[in-house]
Amino acid sequence: MSVYLGANVRDARRFWTMAKPKINTMKELSETIGVSRPTLSRYFRDPSAVRPSTSKKIQERLTEVDYVYNFLTTRQNRKSTELIGVIVPSYKDLFFASLIESIEQSAREIGYMIITQSSNGNSGVEANAVRKMRSMSVDGAIVAPIGVAADHETFAAASEDFPLVFVDSRPAESMPVADFVGTDNTQSIGAIVEYLCRTGDSPVFLGMPDLNTNAQEREEAYRAKMLALNHEAKAIEPAVAGGSWEFEAFGYTVMDDCFGRREFTNSTILCANDRVAIGAIRAANKHGLFPRGGIAGGGLRIAGHDDHPLSQYMTPALTTVAQDVEGIADAAIQLLAQRAQGGRSAEAVEIFLDAAMKPRESA
Repeated sequence: MSVYLGANVRDARRFWTMAKPKINTMKELSETIGVSRPTLSRYFRDPSAVRPSTSKKIQERLTEVDYVYNFLTTRQNRKSTELIGVIVPSYKDLFFASLIESIEQSAREIGYMIITQSSNGNSGVEANAVRKMRSMSVDGAIVAPIGVAADHETFAAASEDFPLVFVDSRPAESMPVADFVGTDNTQSIGAIVEYLCRTGDSPVFLGMPDLNTNAQEREEAYRAKMLALNHEAKAIEPAVAGGSWEFEAFGYTVMDDCFGRREFTNSTILCANDRVAIGAIRAANKHGLFPRGGIAGGGLRIAGHDDHPLSQYMTPALTTVAQDVEGIADAAIQLLAQRAQGGRSAEAVEIFLDAAMKPRESA
């Protein structure tokens, strides 16, 4: 049976159109409510900035009209738009989703609003997102850059307009006027290497595709810690080079190939990030390398880095190190706000935060 709702929808639209007069401009709204345009502007920016009686009057009268406050237009001629741009490589990566949520919370606490864009791991999309931020006159931008393929000139041009804070990884080319907030890879990788060596066989390293600075920094940190502990560093060389941000697929493909040839089946494997480790665990389960229940029993062990939101729900639950996502977000927002409010200087600031061990079933 089919039901035609077109007439009902039109009737509903007609009712609301007739019930609430359409207001198109701040001037019209000012005349309708009976308050000045500057007072309305102060109210929309912060209702507590006007007298309580005036705020109540505006609130009541707004319910009687059809008016949409244009946030961007009212900020075009101001020194501050109270907008912060945020660009990440992928919305599908739950680590970056958590980072965005933490950035939004920190920004809200000091009166800022964020505008987010995903680069989808593409340099052209990332550059276009930066240009959009410039066109919107944001007060600053927080960027998790795609790394090696990033458009350095676009970032350099943007840094002339507003402060830039890079998070999680740094651009491949140095930018003296841009700040950085992220995890201390030397500390975090060092902590998990030491844990793995203390609790079992020393680890071999499964890197991530060489797409951002974390790929190189984490492998270097692994080799340095293994040397300090008098162990031989060994990396798993993938049969096919990875050039995609689909890290789970990369980890699965590499280790499925290795396990299929009965290589590393009784090894301790440290993955450069949790997404690679998730793929490696999937391959291990395919080949029956973890005992029933997913608890490592002295043979194969797999560990990661980041504390991805799904890492504790894997089978087995993933041993990893947790990045301080909230700390990274808060430090980036505070630093950017200081720069936007006149604290910019020629010397860039780098803030490195420690990560915390999360021992679980996989190692």
